[in-house]
Amino acid sequence: MWVTNMKKYNKMTVAFILTYLVIAVLLYVAYRNGNAGEDSGYKVEINRMMQEMEAAGAFSEPELRDAEYVKQVYFLPVQAQTDAKVQTETDTKARTETDAGTPNYLETRREGEQTAYDTEAFLAFYKNHNGVSSVVYPFVVEGRLEGVVRFDYLAGRKDSRVMWIAEAALFILFLTMFSVLWYIRVRIIRPFHVISQMPYELAKGNMQVDVEENRERFFGRFVWGISMLRDTLNASKEKTLRLEKEKKLLLLSISHDIKIPLSTIKLYAKALKEGVYETEEQKEHAASRIENHAKEIEEFVQKIVNTASEDILDIEVVNSEFYLREYMEKIREIYAPKCRLRMTEFVIGAYEDKLLKGDMDRAVEVMENLMENAVKYGDGRSIRLNLYEEDYCQVIEVCNTGVPVPQNEIPHLFDSFFRGSNAQDKSGNGLGLYIARQMMLKMEGDIFARRTGEGMCIGLVFGI
Repeated sequence: MWVTNMKKYNKMTVAFILTYLVIAVLLYVAYRNGNAGEDSGYKVEINRMMQEMEAAGAFSEPELRDAEYVKQVYFLPVQAQTDAKVQTETDTKARTETDAGTPNYLETRREGEQTAYDTEAFLAFYKNHNGVSSVVYPFVVEGRLEGVVRFDYLAGRKDSRVMWIAEAALFILFLTMFSVLWYIRVRIIRPFHVISQMPYELAKGNMQVDVEENRERFFGRFVWGISMLRDTLNASKEKTLRLEKEKKLLLLSISHDIKIPLSTIKLYAKALKEGVYETEEQKEHAASRIENHAKEIEEFVQKIVNTASEDILDIEVVNSEFYLREYMEKIREIYAPKCRLRMTEFVIGAYEDKLLKGDMDRAVEVMENLMENAVKYGDGRSIRLNLYEEDYCQVIEVCNTGVPVPQNEIPHLFDSFFRGSNAQDKSGNGLGLYIARQMMLKMEGDIFARRTGEGMCIGLVFGI
C-alpha cells in the first residue's frame, strides 16, 4: 500500500513539473509569435516628430522624455554630405601631385582639414549603435531637401520585460509548489508511513510495538495519543485477564456454594411432593427450610450481579475544571452534522461561559450517551439543549420530542439493566443511563429525568 501510494505521489509530482515546463514553453512561444513582426509603435512616434519639425520649417531636437520607443535623434544637413564627397576627391588629388606642384596646395589642405570634421560627422551619423535599431528619413521643407534625420529606437522592449517578469513569477511559483510537495513527502507522508503500522499491530494484539518520537508539529500529538492508546490497551488487556481469572474463581466458588442449598431445596421439595411429612408442623418446617435456602441462593446471585457492576464501573475519573463553552462546542461539533443528516432540528440554548467541575472527557461521554438516547428513542423532529443555573449548579438538559417514558418508570431509569416500556423494539442492554449516573456521581454531580408535554428531558447537574 505504501509503495503504491508513493508511486501515485511521485507521478503527481512529475506531472506538476511537466505542467510547469509546458506552460513556460508555451508562454515563450506565444511571446515570440506575438513579436514575430516588428513592433510598429515606433513609427507612430517618428511620424509625429517629423510632422512637428516639418511644420516648424527647421530641424529642432524633439523632446524625448515622454517617448516610449525613440531614444535618440540625429540630423545631417545636405551641405555636410556634399563637403564629405568633395573632401574625399581633394585628398585623392593631393596625394597624386608633387610638392612643387599646385600653388593652392595649402588652401586645399586647409579646406581638407575643414571638411575632415564633416567627414567624421558623416561617418558617425551612419554608424550602428549596439542595442538599438535605426531608421533614416529625409527632411524636406517647402519642397527643398534640407538633410536627413536618423532615429534610434527600441522596439518590443516593453513586451520582453513583461514576458521575463511572467517567466520569473512562474518559476518562483514552481519552486514554491515544488518545495511544498517535497516538504509534504519528507515531513508528512514518510513519517506517517512509519507510524501508520502501529494501529494494525495494536489491532492484532501486539502491545509491545513501539514508535519513535516525532517532534514534527503535524504528528507530535498524534504519536503521543497513539502511545497513550497503546498503554491504555495494554493495561486494559492485563486487567481483563485478571478479571477473567477472578470471575472464574468466583463462579467456581459460588457454584460450589449454591449446590448445597439447592440440593436441600430439591430434597425438601421431593419430600413434600411424595407426602413424607404427615403433620402440618413438619410441612411448615420443610417450607421454612426451602425459603431460607432460596434466600441464600438469592444472595449468591446478588453477589454475582454486584461483581459484574463493579467491573462495568471501574472507570477512571480525573476531576478538574473545564469551560462550559468548550464543552458545548465539542457537543455541537459531534452532533450538529449527525442531526443535519437525519433532518432533526438541533438547538443549543443560550448560556454564559462558566467554569465547571468534573472531567471533560467523561462529561463528553455522558452527554454522548444522552444524545444517542435522544436520537434512538425520540421521533426525530427536534433535540434541544437547555442550559440554566440553579442552586449554584449548572444544569444542562437534553430534551427530545417523542413518546415519553411512563411516570412510574422514571425512578428506575438509572438502575442497571433496566429498560423502559418504550424501548422494547430498540436494541440495548439498559446500562447506558446507569453508567452515566455513576460517572456524574464520581464528578460530584448528578443526573435526573422528567417528562414534558412533547417528550423527555434528561438533565445533568455540574458543580460551578
